[in-house]
Amino acid sequence: MSDTVKIVRFHKTGPAEVLQFDELPLPEPGPGEVRLRVKALGLNRAEVMFRNGQYLETPVHPSKNGYEAAGVIEATGPGVDSSWIGKTVSTVPGIFKLNSHGVYGEVAVVPLHGTAEYPSTLSYEQGASIWMQYLTAYGALIWLGQIVKGDFVVITAASSSVGIAAIEMVKVEGAISIAVTRTAAKKAELLKQGADHVIVTDEEDLVARIHEITSGKGARIVFDPIGGKILEPLAAAAAHQGIIFEYGALAPEPTPYPLFTALAKGLTIRGYTLFEVTPDPVFPKAKQYIFDHLASGAFKPLIAKTFPFAEIVEAHRYMESNAQIGKIVVTL
Repeated sequence: MSDTVKIVRFHKTGPAEVLQFDELPLPEPGPGEVRLRVKALGLNRAEVMFRNGQYLETPVHPSKNGYEAAGVIEATGPGVDSSWIGKTVSTVPGIFKLNSHGVYGEVAVVPLHGTAEYPSTLSYEQGASIWMQYLTAYGALIWLGQIVKGDFVVITAASSSVGIAAIEMVKVEGAISIAVTRTAAKKAELLKQGADHVIVTDEEDLVARIHEITSGKGARIVFDPIGGKILEPLAAAAAHQGIIFEYGALAPEPTPYPLFTALAKGLTIRGYTLFEVTPDPVFPKAKQYIFDHLASGAFKPLIAKTFPFAEIVEAHRYMESNAQIGKIVVTL
């Protein structure tokens, strides 16, 4: 085993090119931590925002990055049973900080409680494509939204990994998904992934189509990572006493609050993040729900494209192109 490893860090915020490979001493896990020999990395929009200095956590340079990795535990720190060595796990976002425990690298040191085993039938690439998307969807749709059979659920940015996970989750619960995408290029694939309806906003009126699909009732739940100007038509398309979950801020413009629509309908417009799901007692239930549906085959992580570790900059560029449907994965 080499005394040094390559860790991806950035020394200033900016475009994908700020990511660099730093040759660093092999890190030892501290109390409660494990060292993972990384086999695959799952990329997330949050990491692009973090790299740009636009995320909930502020980078401290030189900063690590990356929430999701799958691999094999090769070392344990004080207080961690050595029987964990040799086990295959993936890392769980929301339990550790990107600055201190980012997983982009040949190895990653993370808290043991920030890892989870996954069904052995899944590949490393699939193992790195689980927790961000399914936990995010679970928190809004199952834990808070409590979707039931027959509910109409609008899913914007539906071709993202979280969007695909939400489509699968809505189907499992017997509700009706309305996937929203900008262009027709992704419509066929979204239908293939199980969306009950797909609205192409470049070609169709969002509000009119949702009212048509719901027979004028509107959608009880809206699951939106965009914000900005789309919030007003989403509110107009929501049902009386509907819930709009805003779990991101992808829009470049400010987000106006649709006050009169919210008043007229008694809407709940709720800010929501994955970080609400990872504490006890929610997390164990969420983890078991996701594990069980992965094991049954009801949930199948969709890999959009894979890149070798040496091309992680290109992988970030590809994410920013918005061309993907599903998860972008980097392999080692």
